[in-house]
Amino acid sequence: MKKKILIFDDDANILEVCTILLESNGFETYTQDNCEDILQKLDHVLPDVVLMDNKIPPNGGIPASRMIRASADYRKVPIVFFSANQDVARLAAEAGADTYIEKPFDLDNLVRVLQTASSPKV
Repeated sequence: MKKKILIFDDDANILEVCTILLESNGFETYTQDNCEDILQKLDHVLPDVVLMDNKIPPNGGIPASRMIRASADYRKVPIVFFSANQDVARLAAEAGADTYIEKPFDLDNLVRVLQTASSPKV
């Protein structure tokens, strides 16, 4: 069964590149250009991993990630934070993300990070 990745980013080019790359590497990819009604969006997809941009409208990736972490249904879904901000490690920690990727990102590294995040924990 393919792992489902739900990507939140307001940049259409990043969504397109990520979709092509991840689907060619065996992922089932879903995209959103905002984080309004985020829990309903997770209900619809039931993702194995969330890839969360820092500057996603309307409120940003930190509050969106915190809403996921506060949800009984989704608190254990891995969140990979990604941002062009130089302080992405601190932002990811503040958001409660499991890990982070700096933008611009290496395509192979993105695939590796998402494969690791979507693998069952032993």
